[in-house]
Amino acid sequence: DWRLISVGHEEGHLDDLRAVLGNDVAIAACREQRIPFPDGTIIARLAWGYTALAESAAAFGSPQSHVAGPPKEGVQFMVKDSRRYASTGGWGYAQFNGGKPASESVHATCFPCHQIVSSRDFVFNRYAE
Repeated sequence: DWRLISVGHEEGHLDDLRAVLGNDVAIAACREQRIPFPDGTIIARLAWGYTALAESAAAFGSPQSHVAGPPKEGVQFMVKDSRRYASTGGWGYAQFNGGKPASESVHATCFPCHQIVSSRDFVFNRYAE
């Protein structure tokens, strides 16, 4: 029973559509605008490529609407446990590709990227009310 936190479009080399989901702890913290997130928060990221909807292009004369295509880059998770992951801001990071854990080298890239949003407890996305 994961619920939607936000939907995003990534440009550049990521170039995807993504849904950010949260467990009940994450959703409650988002609704209450509670920062830092409490231990037990789990946030998941799903991503897809996208394609222009042909019917929309025909109706508007150019590509306008896009729909999700094939999944991209596996499933990513952030798990909040202040003690266990103290060295990475209280968050553990994971990625699963085809149901199998990604390598440690992939996981090692997560925290350095998230440091830019340390003021939001290392979480990029905001709750879409």
